Amino acid sequence: MLLNNELLNEAEKAGFDVLVTTDKNLSYQQNLSGRKIAIVVLGKSRWSLLLPRLKEIADAIIAAEPSSYTLINIPGR
Repeated sequence: MLLNNELLNEAEKAGFDVLVTTDKNLSYQQNLSGRKIAIVVLGKSRWSLLLPRLKEIADAIIAAEPSSYTLINIPGR
């Protein structure tokens, strides 16, 4: 199991540009300054809540810049 810092390091080494996660605490736990990778955080993980927001999620991934953190709030039902 990798810690967040190790996960980001490995993802960058593997050439990933964006990490998509539901870990809302990641921005408090990691300094993204100087990182090559961007983080997009989904406010919920239930597929039924994510499905109607796929375009917004895809747009956030496409717009993500290195070292950026984007939270997509996804309200519950």
